[in-house]
Amino acid sequence: MIGTLVSTGRRRDLAAGQQRAIVVVAAIFSAWVIYANLFTISDPLVLGILFVSGIYAIMFAAIGATPNAPDRIPFYDIALSLLSLAAGIFFFVNATAIADRISLLDPFTPAQLFFGISLLLLTLEATRRTTGMGLTIVVVAFLAYNWFGYLLPPPFGHGVDDFTYLLDILVFTTDGVFGVPIQVVASYVFLFVMFGTFLSKAGGGEFFFNLAALLTGRTRGGPAKIAVISSGLYGTMSGSPTSDVVATGSITIPVMKRLGYSARFAGAVEVAASTGGSAMPPVMGSAAFILAEYTGVDYKAVVVAAVVPALLYYLGVFSQVHLRAVREDLRPSEDEMPTVAQTFRTGWVFLLPIIGIVVALLSGYSPTFTAGIGVMGVIIASTLLKATRLSPWQVIEGLGETTLRILPVAGACAAAGLVIGGLSMTGLGMKAANLILVISNSQPILTLVIAAVVTIILGLGMPTPSAYILAAVLVGPALAQLGYPVLQSHMFLLYFAVLSALTPPIAVAALSAAAIAHEDPFKIAFTSVKLASIGFMLPFAFVWNPALMLLADPLSNTLAVVGGVIATLSVATAVEAFASKPVSPAERVLLLGSAVAAVAPFQLLAVAGIALGAAMLARHLVAGRRASVQQNAAG
Repeated sequence: MIGTLVSTGRRRDLAAGQQRAIVVVAAIFSAWVIYANLFTISDPLVLGILFVSGIYAIMFAAIGATPNAPDRIPFYDIALSLLSLAAGIFFFVNATAIADRISLLDPFTPAQLFFGISLLLLTLEATRRTTGMGLTIVVVAFLAYNWFGYLLPPPFGHGVDDFTYLLDILVFTTDGVFGVPIQVVASYVFLFVMFGTFLSKAGGGEFFFNLAALLTGRTRGGPAKIAVISSGLYGTMSGSPTSDVVATGSITIPVMKRLGYSARFAGAVEVAASTGGSAMPPVMGSAAFILAEYTGVDYKAVVVAAVVPALLYYLGVFSQVHLRAVREDLRPSEDEMPTVAQTFRTGWVFLLPIIGIVVALLSGYSPTFTAGIGVMGVIIASTLLKATRLSPWQVIEGLGETTLRILPVAGACAAAGLVIGGLSMTGLGMKAANLILVISNSQPILTLVIAAVVTIILGLGMPTPSAYILAAVLVGPALAQLGYPVLQSHMFLLYFAVLSALTPPIAVAALSAAAIAHEDPFKIAFTSVKLASIGFMLPFAFVWNPALMLLADPLSNTLAVVGGVIATLSVATAVEAFASKPVSPAERVLLLGSAVAAVAPFQLLAVAGIALGAAMLARHLVAGRRASVQQNAAG
């Protein structure tokens, strides 16, 4: 159970009694997090201290040090857990003294030095266990630069040459381990993950799957379309492409293969659909909360701005799946499809907490309060029907699973806090931004291309929050210097951080799908990139035309949404090179050209692009219907 939830590959196959004990301890920790967020702790430093120490103590007990972890908790992991608790107690008891001390001036006491170094090393080990060596090496490299960078020549050298200076910033302020990333995880992210956990445990995942099957199961390519819709619905709760692939792909991929879909295509559909869930409102992924906190943009504004691009992403994936199904005459599902009555007989209760979250966000409540409404809403809603009612043990399991699911995110965000603190201390972020501007010669389009490539490279093999944070501190300043608005530029980086999960050569989401589909992960990754092609174009579009994020006047917003729909359909048709019949190279060029024009911020050009794209799509639609009528008449 624990190995499945933390999904790090370091399974610890403990006895059932030991696993239950860890779940109970994790449940108590979850209950404390709820209480601390909603009723007691307002000091971010104190909340961060207690959250990190508690998470680390559970992490070292739940996650082994090696892939072949022993089936018991070894003495050294018990020691690390106890050291984590001791560090938390020390920092909590001395929180006032730590807050009042003058950073970089007041010398450390021996106890402060011991527990500070201990917490730094514990964070590196927690990162290694939860996210692997990739992010750990990156963090160590940044720490090495922070410590020894004064030896480098200008412009990359800096003046910091004292380890205690580094330790002071990274551990004894809210600029390091206890910085924005871990504060966001300890509040918004934790509660929203809890919402998703309880919704799934009560049967919400099955409801979303049945809803998707009801909508598309009887059409050509039905199983693949079910995967697109159900993964999008589930992904907005989980916010993790990898966990979404595992949760929904275990059902959809075997169904697609059984009906004749290639393993490569089945896995790619699931990967492309699951990846977009991290950018799908109203919950989105943990990186979106970090974006809001890091930039100072209200989370409600982030959600509203993300709606249209997210829907266009799924429209693009869905359209390509449909066109592929028409071209290859893929069959609908042979399984018995649920009826409306069967789907909503018990499923209607799961709409209540989602409606509650949307209403709370639109009413201006904080993300923490909104997440609390979602958690209480799903628990209350599940009690309305006997079939969805949670037993007391299921409630305990839901609380415990929340903590276990948050372990990898917490490890990644604590490490990211180290990077942010070091960059702010040495000024490397601005130096990297200046280097990017020199390479691009301050050309806006070229700078965006470099920013996209750098973000994808930073995200290879890393969790989405880490990829976004690194891009925000290294690339974000370059976009700011060119005058790009904060929300658009950071959403641009967020999208490419999300898309890094399916981008070769690592493509962590494709690795998960490959294990289910029994196919080469590289083949799945390359096919998923093709299916998600609109996702790589959308960020450039909404930076160019802010109306795609509903940031302009009503007329411009409406025109941009219509243009976005036509452009997405045109891109899907051009990429698949098929509509009702094969599309010629010249038509593909015209479709792509019309797509660019349709999302332009210039109204006359946008209208022309919409008209051209719509005319070409309508021509193929009429031809397809005519061919279908002739085929039916001949039969």
